[in-house]
Amino acid sequence: MDERTANFPKSVRAFSQAVNFLPGGVNSPVRAFGGVDIGPLFIERAAGSKIYDIDGNEYVDYVCSWGPMILGHAHPKVLEAVQAAVKKGTSFGAPTLAETTLAEKIIAAFESIEKVRLVSSGTEAVMTAIRLARSFTKKDFVIKMAGCYHGHSDSLLVAAGSGLAERGTPSSAGVPDAIANLTIVIPYNDIDAAKKAFQIHKGKIAAVLIEPVAANMGVVPPIEGYLQTLRELCDKDNALLIFDEVITGFRLAPGGAQELFSMTADITCLGKIIGGGLPAAAVGGRADIMDTLAPAGPVYQAGTLSGNPIATAAANATLDILTKGDCYQKLESSSALLEAGLADAAKDANIPVTINRVGSIMSCFFTDKPLRNFADVQSTNIKQFKRFFAGMLTEGIYLAPSAYEAMFVSLAHSQQDIEKTIEAARNTFHKLKN
Repeated sequence: MDERTANFPKSVRAFSQAVNFLPGGVNSPVRAFGGVDIGPLFIERAAGSKIYDIDGNEYVDYVCSWGPMILGHAHPKVLEAVQAAVKKGTSFGAPTLAETTLAEKIIAAFESIEKVRLVSSGTEAVMTAIRLARSFTKKDFVIKMAGCYHGHSDSLLVAAGSGLAERGTPSSAGVPDAIANLTIVIPYNDIDAAKKAFQIHKGKIAAVLIEPVAANMGVVPPIEGYLQTLRELCDKDNALLIFDEVITGFRLAPGGAQELFSMTADITCLGKIIGGGLPAAAVGGRADIMDTLAPAGPVYQAGTLSGNPIATAAANATLDILTKGDCYQKLESSSALLEAGLADAAKDANIPVTINRVGSIMSCFFTDKPLRNFADVQSTNIKQFKRFFAGMLTEGIYLAPSAYEAMFVSLAHSQQDIEKTIEAARNTFHKLKN
């Protein structure tokens, strides 16, 4: 145990025990803190903007369960809805009124969505979207962007091929070449690469799949005209445009990135926030596409826990809160204050930092250069980020344990939380100079 882990000895011991029973000691890889060279914290409870580890340490939380906790942890109205639902039963395997209510709310928020299928995870939503696109277009190839993560299904765990707009290669063991070859990987924000991909594979592309704001390589916003060009290329070649709004949906605006950028996708994948902290996700789109799903059509998809009554209760309660009042103005105000404070703290310490922010998601990159794609992100000073993460953790600030993940601001983050975070960053930046 070194000085970086001295404050959480119980977590260190818990992790050493967990590795005996769980692969890598965790149930999702990034939780292992491998990107920061420190053993993970084991969390006991959370409330509002704070999480508490099993050693009793309190942290201001900017992971927010990787995005879903936009209201903050353990919001009273969400807990009330969940508790009421639990008393009626935890799973029925049959339709409930709450599922229709949730679908109506999603459709009301997204202009591009006419029908919705509820599922249990973002990975499942994207898998379904791709299957829909391939069936609807009668084509096989899918274009994705390097650095954008869309879940762990085989066809999406793909790295860029050897040349621009060439077919992908597996980026995980267990993914057959034959499946990876159906995915074309190009750089994010590269309009010329997108045009070339459509030229090379003309008439063969079923869909373009993209995070409209990249948030799994850190936060990288789209350049002007980029999303619109993808829309035009898809329309010209009779391909579908799939927006993975698992992170951005209901976070950047009620209608997600599509509302923010005045865009319309053919299929939209949602998750995280629409579960209200419970496992829930959705795939939605035009009625003519969605009606090809079974039992209405020939595209098969099913799930025992899809539309689970507890998850839909949390989801409905969360969306009711978000779609009333000035929630998004409050998120913008808090996020802008944090961005400005972090930038000022870095400047004061003469540490080169670029902060990318869209709404209530942001990333602090250790570089003085602009970032437009995954290659740019990979060129940043990752070692310095690791030191920054460790320093902020010591100061009581819980950031994502990876240079390639986003910070999430919630409605529970107070001005005092933001000020504490800025002061912690100021202290940590100055220590980085030594």
